[in-house]
Amino acid sequence: MNYSETKTNNICNPQFDREKIMESVKMFLSAIGRNLDEPGLVGTPDRVARMVEEVLEGELYTNKQIAESFSTCFDYKGDGLVTELHIPIFSYCEHHLALMYNMEVSIGYIPKGKVIGLSKMARIADLCAKRLQLQERIGSDIAECIQTATGADDVAVVITGEHSCMTARGIKARGAKTKTATLLGKFKEDSSLRNEFYKLIGE
Repeated sequence: MNYSETKTNNICNPQFDREKIMESVKMFLSAIGRNLDEPGLVGTPDRVARMVEEVLEGELYTNKQIAESFSTCFDYKGDGLVTELHIPIFSYCEHHLALMYNMEVSIGYIPKGKVIGLSKMARIADLCAKRLQLQERIGSDIAECIQTATGADDVAVVITGEHSCMTARGIKARGAKTKTATLLGKFKEDSSLRNEFYKLIGE
């Protein structure tokens, strides 16, 4: 999925098809041999549908819509590195619908006349992650949103996380971590700036 594409959802009132999700959950439970009348499963389809609405909320928005929703900025004359470090997020792998957990995002950018509210960077990271994702794409989505919201050209995003699609199944490599970096503008070209950012995040 390219989250830069235009969506037709109204950002003021987006929604999933809750009834369809509930029916899908019922089919899944039936397919694995569970009785929907079991006390522990009564209400499960509705609970799962509500959970999906929460943990996959980012599916409802494009990157542009996310950036515009959290684009409160302040005039700033400086050009020093601005960072927000070790933002906790989680996501779900689009290949197995498996949880990506123990994830941290560090964001850096060089202001171009304005800076974004610090809490907005965390909100952008959270919403970009609440999609069926690849870790690499989460980084590029966050970077795109930061560029759009701030007008900055130079953005860096580093993400570290664990993926249950490889720690709980398949190779079962428990404790294995995946680290990705999205580097735009000067962060890609200037090794000293890149190293400054890496030093700040403890690389």
